[in-house]
Amino acid sequence: MPALNEERNILAAIRNTLEALDHFDIDGDICVVNDGSTDKTEDLLNEIIRKHTRVKMIKHDLPQGIGASFWDGVDNAEGNIVVMIPGDNENDPSEIFRYISLLEHVDIVVPFIFNREVRSLFRNALSFIYRFIINTTFLVNFNYTNGTVLYRKSILKELNHRSKSFFFQTDILVRTVKKGYLFAEVPYRLDLRKEGISKAVSFPSFLKVVRGYLRLVRDYYGKKSVDMDLPDDSMTSVRHNNRKRFEV
Repeated sequence: MPALNEERNILAAIRNTLEALDHFDIDGDICVVNDGSTDKTEDLLNEIIRKHTRVKMIKHDLPQGIGASFWDGVDNAEGNIVVMIPGDNENDPSEIFRYISLLEHVDIVVPFIFNREVRSLFRNALSFIYRFIINTTFLVNFNYTNGTVLYRKSILKELNHRSKSFFFQTDILVRTVKKGYLFAEVPYRLDLRKEGISKAVSFPSFLKVVRGYLRLVRDYYGKKSVDMDLPDDSMTSVRHNNRKRFEV
């Protein structure tokens, strides 16, 4: 759970996530990455950590970006399934946790927003253009690439590149899907942000996304993005092996 100056949202985001974990009987914890917050986010986190053993914090002295926060969370996650739920409380954890059983069949569960009317026309137009560019460049057909994606942790550990910008999620999905990992797309309801403003749309973020896109183009068309082996615990590997067994 990345958080940058989310003093008005972080407690609700944590509370909702803990309740959703309990509701779906998931043995999970929350690793909050305090990405250089200068407000009361850290004080609130220290307070809730004293009350809940399933919540822990990683602190960045200076903001490093959502991609860096995601990867720090992955490296410190204790379970074998990971998902990033932003600390702005815009996402209902129940919307993605309801699909966790799909990981018995695939390695990635990719949500797409079905209530797009909660976002502005500009944000939806920007998302459409972005999705069109990604799908046409890499010959994929994603409905959305920047949501609360469920990953089997082992496939993330196999990646040979880690994007640190807002492009990180798209980068992961293109690289893993092109490798052949099985995935499922599922409908997802997005809530309105309760407090504060989104940090996703800004000129610095745009420049970092462009750099990430160009790096992925170079790696993909240079055939550098597919040089990893399938981990034994991935459902993709299991299903491939089962098919070979039946063919024999």
